[in-house]
Amino acid sequence: MPKVSVYNVEGKTVGELELAEAIFGLQPNTHVMHSAVLLQQASLRAGTHDVKGRSEVRGGGRKPWKQKGTGRARQGSIRSPQWKGGGIVFGPTPRSYGFKLPRKVRRLAIKSALSSKVIENQIIVLDQLSLSAPKTKDFAKILNNLKVARKALVVTADFDNNVALSARNIPGVKFVAAEGINVLDVLKHDQLIITKDAVAKVEEVFA
Repeated sequence: MPKVSVYNVEGKTVGELELAEAIFGLQPNTHVMHSAVLLQQASLRAGTHDVKGRSEVRGGGRKPWKQKGTGRARQGSIRSPQWKGGGIVFGPTPRSYGFKLPRKVRRLAIKSALSSKVIENQIIVLDQLSLSAPKTKDFAKILNNLKVARKALVVTADFDNNVALSARNIPGVKFVAAEGINVLDVLKHDQLIITKDAVAKVEEVFA
C-alpha cells in the first residue's frame, strides 16, 4: 500500500496515511484517462452552432429562368448552394457531442488519475481543512504553508461553503467536494490537496 505524509494547515507533518492499493496504487492507464477527458470535454460543448440549408433560406421559390433556350446553365432556385445567399451544404447543425463510456472504464480512469498523482508525488493529504469565515487571505496562507505555488485541486469530504468562497478568487485553485472529483480536474491541476476524510470517502465510493 502506498504511504503518504499527513500535514496540518500550518504545513507541519502530523502523521502518515496508508492509501488503498486498488485506488491510489495502480499503474495508470493513459488510454482510459484520455478517453475520460475527451468524454468530459465533449459534454461541455454547447453544440448550438447552426447554419441554414437551402430549405431554410429566404426566397428562391421561382425558377430564375426557363430550362432551355437561354444558353445558360439550368437553375432551379437562386437559393441553391452555388448562389450568393444560397443554402450551406453540410453545414453544422445543433447536436450533442456527448458519448458514453462503460462504468468500469470511468472508474478505472479516476483511479488511474489519482494513482498518477501519488506516483508523481503531487498529492498532499491534510488532517483537516476548515475556515471559520470565507477569507481568501487565510486560505492563501494555508497554501503558502504547504508550499503550493502552482495549480491545485482542493478536495474535502463534504462541500464547505467557507472553503469554496475562500478558494475561488485564487488563480489556478479549484475546490470540489469528494463526490465531485473527476479525471479532468485531477489531471489539469499540478497538485491534489485532499483531506483524510475525503480520502476515506473516495476509497469507500470507488472500492
